[in-house]
Amino acid sequence: MNTFLKRILILLSLVALGLFIYSVFVENIFSTRLSPKDTVEFKLNDLKLEVFYNRPYKKGRDIFGALVPYNQVWRTGANEATTFKTNKALNIEGNSLPAGKYTLWTVPKDTSWTVIFNSKQYPWGVDNEMKPMWDPNYDVVNIDVPVEKLNTTLEQFTIAFDNSTDNLSLTMAWDNTKIAVPLK
Repeated sequence: MNTFLKRILILLSLVALGLFIYSVFVENIFSTRLSPKDTVEFKLNDLKLEVFYNRPYKKGRDIFGALVPYNQVWRTGANEATTFKTNKALNIEGNSLPAGKYTLWTVPKDTSWTVIFNSKQYPWGVDNEMKPMWDPNYDVVNIDVPVEKLNTTLEQFTIAFDNSTDNLSLTMAWDNTKIAVPLK
């Protein structure tokens, strides 16, 4: 084997080793995530909706009013900012949400939540000081929805679409709390 090929192999080996070390110690891609990623989809006729989010666990903690403070903007999940995509314009309690991709933010309160559809795409849910990266200048729709108390405790934060009564809603539930955002 000539010297040039040996040098190329050594260089490629060093690059591969560097990428492996980076992935193990910096990105930690081989470990399970504490708040796994999930994507929820809804399709009906030509309507397509999708939510991408991270699902934290309760793990015996007090959630709303404690881990997730009341009256403060929450990234609605963990890690990356939660996103909501629609291929058709929607009506959300009299507010028009054009087709597109949005980040989804919430302000949990004891008896209601403010749900915010924001047109800006954020690389992460919080900044270095753990404050939400949300910029209110990009809010498209803000609505308040009532809180429903659940009889059981939901261990993992869950977002879903509910069309069981022909009234489509986007639901969010965790611990003993659930909200439903009506979509038309």
